[in-house]
Amino acid sequence: MKGQEWYQADDIAQEYDDKRFSKGGRLIDQREKRAVLDAVGPVEDRDVLEIACGTGRFTTMLAERGADVVGLDISGPMLQQGRERARDAGVADHLEFMRGDAGRLPFPDDSFDTIVAMRFFHLADQPASFLSEMRRVSREQVFFDTFNRYTTRSLYTWALPMGSRLYSKAEVNRLLDSADLELAGAEHDFALPYGLYRQTPNRLASLIRDLDTAVVRSPLGKYLASVSYWNTQVP
Repeated sequence: MKGQEWYQADDIAQEYDDKRFSKGGRLIDQREKRAVLDAVGPVEDRDVLEIACGTGRFTTMLAERGADVVGLDISGPMLQQGRERARDAGVADHLEFMRGDAGRLPFPDDSFDTIVAMRFFHLADQPASFLSEMRRVSREQVFFDTFNRYTTRSLYTWALPMGSRLYSKAEVNRLLDSADLELAGAEHDFALPYGLYRQTPNRLASLIRDLDTAVVRSPLGKYLASVSYWNTQVP
């Protein structure tokens, strides 16, 4: 994985949410959560594994809605933040956080209904092997996002301390074929880069978001969108 040392640092874990999901970044958080819920559908009583769960944004959200959730991450400090979030939300008894490697998932085949992997594949140095592991432990569904090549994402990815892997649609299709997954649906969003939102006050960010959404919904939107959400099914 790229940037493991950066990602696992104590100060990164403590500041992660504030730096990315405050100010206009809250709009990113809202959109990502909606993408997960739209894809997974009713989550009550579903067995869900979140890969690279980080500070538990999605893990806690799914547990609050009745899912049985396991959150796995390579970073101990990130997992600690996730446990604190779960306790604050009152769902600590309904989910489990584990430290582990997404390349060697410590679960038998077909252990979960759904696998969720958000903000993961841009760090993956072996995406095909990671996706195959997710397919192995999933009974029904694998949901993940990617940052897209030939978009505004490429303009600032060089500045990220961990680097960032970008994907074309053709590359995603090859990954799905190699993992024996079928594409059930895809959504594409954010023509403007995430960094712009994070630096923008709330009210102005909402206006920018309206413009961004209009661009993405235009005939050229799918070519300009820097983020894609992929809903895949196990055949």
